[in-house]
Amino acid sequence: MSSLHKIAVIEDDPAIAAMYAFKLENCGYKVMTAHDGKQGLALVESFTPDLILLDLMMPEMNGDQMLQKMRATDWGSRIKVIILTNLSKDEAPHTLRLLNVDRYIVKAHYTPTQVCEVVDEILGTKR
Repeated sequence: MSSLHKIAVIEDDPAIAAMYAFKLENCGYKVMTAHDGKQGLALVESFTPDLILLDLMMPEMNGDQMLQKMRATDWGSRIKVIILTNLSKDEAPHTLRLLNVDRYIVKAHYTPTQVCEVVDEILGTKR
């Protein structure tokens, strides 16, 4: 099991957010969720996760806007980020390339188990 790394899941669909939270908790992570970029930014600042799973298409503030605001802060500049979206890389905002994203995952191409494996790899977690 991991040493309880903290993960924030920022996803506007509550059922999808709950599915990833459930899977990541079963993989040994402490997980908190938010359902839009504004909530996500507040959550990340208070929860200080080791890694964020970030959707792009969200209400209030989309994922790339949230990431831009977060990267501009001292506390948010070093957090690892996985973009988890149904947008292809070609459809993604070009600003993402400048925002230090660790991985770009299209939801439809990865099972929750595979997402967990990518998280393990990025955080260097051994099981």
